Amino acid sequence: MAPISGGHLAAKYMLEVEKVRMVFTLSGGHIEPLLDGFTEYGIKTIDVRHEQAAAMMAHAWSIYNNAPGVCLVTAGPGFTNALTGIANAHLDNAPLVVLCGRHPLRDDLTGALQEMNQVDMVKPITKWCATCYDTKRIPEYLNIAFRQASMGRPGPVFLELPPDILFAEIDSKTVSFPVRKHHRRVVAPDPSELEAAARLINSAKQPIFIGGSGVGFSDSQSPLTALIEKTGLPFALFNNGRGTLPDNHLQCINDGGFTGLMTGLPRADVIVAAGIRFNWVLQSGKLFPDAKVIRIDIDPTEIDRNRSAAVGLIGDCGDVFAKLLPQLEERDHTEWIERLRKAYAAFMVTEMEQRTKPSRPLHPNRLVARIMEAFGEDAYYVADGGDTSYFGLAGFRSQHKAGVLVPAGSLLGCLGTGIPFAMAGKLSHPDKPVIVLNGDGSFGFNSMEFDTCVRHNIPIVCVVNNDCAWGMIKHAQEISLGEDRCTCSELGMRHYEKMVEGLGGYGELVEKDEDIVPALERAIRSGKPACINVVTDPTVTSPATVIFYQNFTDL
Repeated sequence: MAPISGGHLAAKYMLEVEKVRMVFTLSGGHIEPLLDGFTEYGIKTIDVRHEQAAAMMAHAWSIYNNAPGVCLVTAGPGFTNALTGIANAHLDNAPLVVLCGRHPLRDDLTGALQEMNQVDMVKPITKWCATCYDTKRIPEYLNIAFRQASMGRPGPVFLELPPDILFAEIDSKTVSFPVRKHHRRVVAPDPSELEAAARLINSAKQPIFIGGSGVGFSDSQSPLTALIEKTGLPFALFNNGRGTLPDNHLQCINDGGFTGLMTGLPRADVIVAAGIRFNWVLQSGKLFPDAKVIRIDIDPTEIDRNRSAAVGLIGDCGDVFAKLLPQLEERDHTEWIERLRKAYAAFMVTEMEQRTKPSRPLHPNRLVARIMEAFGEDAYYVADGGDTSYFGLAGFRSQHKAGVLVPAGSLLGCLGTGIPFAMAGKLSHPDKPVIVLNGDGSFGFNSMEFDTCVRHNIPIVCVVNNDCAWGMIKHAQEISLGEDRCTCSELGMRHYEKMVEGLGGYGELVEKDEDIVPALERAIRSGKPACINVVTDPTVTSPATVIFYQNFTDL
């Protein structure tokens, strides 16, 4: 007999079959055999200070590596701490595999430590969830979990592994591993729909292409490039699709940020929307009432959601682009793109001045411009916060896929994602600078992960846009209630850089424009996880705050 514990069996399967090389976790007694299995089989573990960060890092890992990210949490509070990260991945359609401890099966209904019905709690925010009751079946359950996370429309999955099966030993010779297979199930649009879409695109005078996470998770870079360059369509890529084509592409209008989108879409006569939902950010499709819309999505329920599509093309974005391409004619929309750029540039005159002119106190737009001056487009950027997310989305540019991520701007609006996402970005791309722009409010949620950064040598650079407040909430209160009625939105001046220094990282406080770039350069040279705490103008708001406030005005 060659005995193997359930924990070691799970680790062996994940390494040999799923090729997992990194897991994000926080230790716990219920999951000890699996943690030891990772040690035994050489799977790298990143142990965090809060399970929320483990789920968020695994979520980000899935984006940067286009493969399921894995997190392991213990039972009870370890599980509940991870729920926010799981919910965020659910609304972001990210392939997250959550492995979780449980109270022992033998102790059901006895009042065991951390006894709770975890599966029913997590079921509404997962694509698939289950409990494995048999050590021998652990590989089978893991195989299902990884398939469910990544097949079709991606999403988080949850597998509960009781200690009874993790500690138990079986004869390894009696276990066979399921073969990992990727079956190509191509859902193709009806030929008549492809013809209708091609006719609309070929005859369009002022078309716009917008793409989202469905573009990013698809193997679509080659067919998308061919489609965009053949048709001459101006395009903007958002969410996890940004960077599938670089921001510096001649037809890209991401330089207009949110303003460019709000300016361009109402002017378009045809909009091709691929792998992107018409949610509150796009005013549920009401922003462009007169445009003919072509929707491309792997999920049929999205095609007419919130806005009826003129044409609906169901399938993987890359597959649909490839099938559509032969029917498209070569077009040159240079004149339309120039008019579009002039239109949104007219609304951005003040914003562009803010980027180019020093001020004191510092304007966040200027801060973003100075960060770009220091690191350029050969870097990875993350933005986290309310107004801070807007400034980062508008000002950051990267030549890399997933080079600009704004996870706090997703459907959950989850602040605190920035630091874990940046950490996963640095682990995925250790040879590139990874910068997270944090609001001072959002910094507080996962700032203890700087300890994780120090222990695991993850030298991210965090720039705090410090306006001493929950800025979006404060300015919305000023608009709706008056400046004298702001409640629970002031934070005051705090030296976050000293906190990071205390944890073993590098920190600086910056108050002047001319000190920003030198401080960032010193942060990089330090080789440590770094926090540059930049004091910015507390009176500044962004267009995102106005939109946020307007969502409530018609209630």
